[in-house]
Amino acid sequence: MPAHVSEAIVLRTYPLKEADLVVSFLTRDQGKLRGVAKRARRPKSPFGAGLERLSQVRMSYFQRETRELVNLDSCDLLVSQFRLLSDYRAGVALDFFAEVTEQLLPPAETNERFFRLLMTVLEHMRAAEPGGTTSGPWCAATYFSLWAVRLAGLLPDLHVCLGCGAALDDPEGPERAFFVRGRPGLLCGACRQAGSWELSPDSRAMAGEIMRKPVAEIGQMGWSRETCADLRRFLVQQIEQHIERKLMTPPVLEAE
Repeated sequence: MPAHVSEAIVLRTYPLKEADLVVSFLTRDQGKLRGVAKRARRPKSPFGAGLERLSQVRMSYFQRETRELVNLDSCDLLVSQFRLLSDYRAGVALDFFAEVTEQLLPPAETNERFFRLLMTVLEHMRAAEPGGTTSGPWCAATYFSLWAVRLAGLLPDLHVCLGCGAALDDPEGPERAFFVRGRPGLLCGACRQAGSWELSPDSRAMAGEIMRKPVAEIGQMGWSRETCADLRRFLVQQIEQHIERKLMTPPVLEAE
């Protein structure tokens, strides 16, 4: 039974029996896995603080082909997100990243680009701590959401009406664009349906900028909860339609 050692990001943990944990983690080379960490809940756990959410670790584990869960042997902490958790909003953003990753990615399917996306937004969040030079959770959450949807193959064309095929980008002024739950795309004013939300031209322009620039450059502008809130709502709806369930963290992230 060969041992694997992978660079990984811990997504979440579940209690198992009296002292064990089931750990969901994303590896660079083998995708999302789940494993059992024996005695992890005891005071003198061999895993220490390495199993905190979104910790970047070096995970050692054993894997049998006939079992869904791997056996975790050790976990060396590389980068902790502990300092971020002192800020409530940043902590909720971390929960959002973990939930989307957990729900969106299939098990045991290598996705290094998604792994690098998560590493990038975590680094950006740490740079946004007191004394940092970039914006905080709103920029990171928007950037992560857009790229997560794109890497999952769920991002629709943001320049064309889903209903009639009309172009939404006009050199003389962009057309108004709307989205509605359950439909994977944007609608023009003529095709707009009841109960729809508008995706503003500014947010559509920001989506294009996010596709072209690293998050560190996007974060140089001032961000607030209202910045691109409509874009985040649109992207969350694309994810929820795909996974066929509601995400728990977005309403908390967007709350006053």
